[in-house]
Amino acid sequence: MEQNKEISALFVLIDDPDEEVFGAVSNRIVDYGKGIIPNLENLWENTINEEIQERIELLIHRLHYRDLTEEFHQWNKNAHQDLLTGALMVARFQYPELTTTQVYQDIEKLRRNIWLELNSYLTPLEQINVLTSILYNYFSLKGTEVGYQQPEEFLINKQLETKRGNAIANGIVYLVLSELLDVPIKAINIPKQFVLGYFKSDYDFTRHVEDPLYKTEFFIDPISGQVFTHKDVETYFKRINVPPVPSYFKPLSNKRIIQTLLEEFSKCFDDEKNRYKQKELMTLAGIITE
Repeated sequence: MEQNKEISALFVLIDDPDEEVFGAVSNRIVDYGKGIIPNLENLWENTINEEIQERIELLIHRLHYRDLTEEFHQWNKNAHQDLLTGALMVARFQYPELTTTQVYQDIEKLRRNIWLELNSYLTPLEQINVLTSILYNYFSLKGTEVGYQQPEEFLINKQLETKRGNAIANGIVYLVLSELLDVPIKAINIPKQFVLGYFKSDYDFTRHVEDPLYKTEFFIDPISGQVFTHKDVETYFKRINVPPVPSYFKPLSNKRIIQTLLEEFSKCFDDEKNRYKQKELMTLAGIITE
C-alpha cells in the first residue's frame, strides 16, 4: 500500500506510551485492512526497539485475525462445512501466510494409495486395516494424547509435515480421507476421548430415533488406528463411572469437530503473554453454531 501522510503519522504514534492513544492508533491502522501489512513489515524491519516490534507484530496479527473471523462466519453459513477447510482455517490462526498446496497434495497422495488397496469385497474391518496401514505404517503418522505444551500437534499443516499429531488432528485426517473414499467413519462424543466409529451402511444419520451405539460396527483410536470393540467401550464407561447413554455415540458434525479443535487448541495459550490468543480462539469457536 502506498504510504500516505496519515499512515506515516500513525506509524510515528505506534510508540506512544499512552495506551489509550495506542488503542486509537491501532484501530485506525487495522481499518486499512490487510493491504497495510507490507508497510507494517517494513516498519518492523527498520525498528530496533523490541517493544515497538511487539506492537507491530500484534497489529499484523489483528489484521490477519479480522479476516480469519470473517472466513469462519462464511464457513459456518455454508450448506456443507468442509472438514479439511475448517482444519486449514484453524492452522492459519498460527500460520496466517500458510499456502495450502502441500496439505492438499499430502491428502491426495494418501487418498490415492488407500483407494488403490480398497475394493467392494472388503469387510468393514478389512477396509479400516487398509486405511490404518497406509496412514500409520506407509505414511508413518505418529499420534499423541491431547496435551497443551505442543500447539503444533493440533495443526494439520505441521501434523502432515512432521508426521505427528494428537488424537484430534489425526482423527480429522482420518475423517477427511474416509469421506473422500466413502468409508462410513464418523467422530463420536465419548467423554474425555476423541474416538471414531465405523457405522453400518443402513444407519440413517438424519434420524434421531435410532440408537447409534447399535449401528456402530466398531471404534477406532486415531492416535494409532487401533480398533476397539463394543465390549472395550463398555469397559471404558465402567472405569470412568459414566452411564453409556446414546448421545455419546451420536456422530459429531464437522462444525462440532472444528469447534472442539478450536476449544482444545486455545488451552495451549494459558499464560499472561498469550492469553489474548486463547480469547480469540474461543471467540472463533463461538462463531460456530449448530
